[in-house]
Amino acid sequence: MSQINLGNIVIDVEQKDIKNIHLSVYPPNGKVRISAPERMDLDTIRVFAISKLQWIKKKQKVFANQERETPREYLTRESHYFFGKRYLLKINEQNVTPKILLGKKEITMFIRPDSNLQKRKEILDEWYRAELKKIVPDIIKKWEDIIGVQSNFHGIKKMRTKWGSCNTEAKRIWLNLELAKKPIECIEYIIVHELVHLIERKHNERFISLLDEFMPKWRFHRDELNRLPFRHLDWRY
Repeated sequence: MSQINLGNIVIDVEQKDIKNIHLSVYPPNGKVRISAPERMDLDTIRVFAISKLQWIKKKQKVFANQERETPREYLTRESHYFFGKRYLLKINEQNVTPKILLGKKEITMFIRPDSNLQKRKEILDEWYRAELKKIVPDIIKKWEDIIGVQSNFHGIKKMRTKWGSCNTEAKRIWLNLELAKKPIECIEYIIVHELVHLIERKHNERFISLLDEFMPKWRFHRDELNRLPFRHLDWRY
């Protein structure tokens, strides 16, 4: 991995076995990456980057102005998202086993009176995890049949920089717990993305072609995922 500096813009350059050059600007901070053919020299890549400088700045401005969630305090009337829909949190303090109930417009959290912020967060995260576990197996099975692959394991965990990952040798897929807040279509896109890696390991033209074949609207779902409010800890995919 090498870098190009254009003023205050730093561009990561990855050269690999592809035919064409690709430019990407990633949310939330507008990180810029160019994927280029191995045969292409760095000066040629720099000229390409300069020709796209205005487009890069425009994309970075969009991400800079994008809505971000403030740190959650887990208080009544605070907004939380579940499968793409906004709910208001309702705290119900009782000496009972902690639990979550989902209503039409509210997420009610039953907690003991002495529960601190960290405990409240853990309760909601575990509920998110349980809800994801209810839907993910069927989605994976659906797309395994469509794509013609078979994974050996899938799990859900907190991930700081990715929405999902795939170990192609072990055929192991991990999904970000934060996906519980996103629309089902976005969750499906991430699952398809990871399953396609079982056919093509790299993010090359073949990989893009396979995504186009199996999920023609994948770019729409990716863009929708990136348009949604960012958590106060930044994520990208």
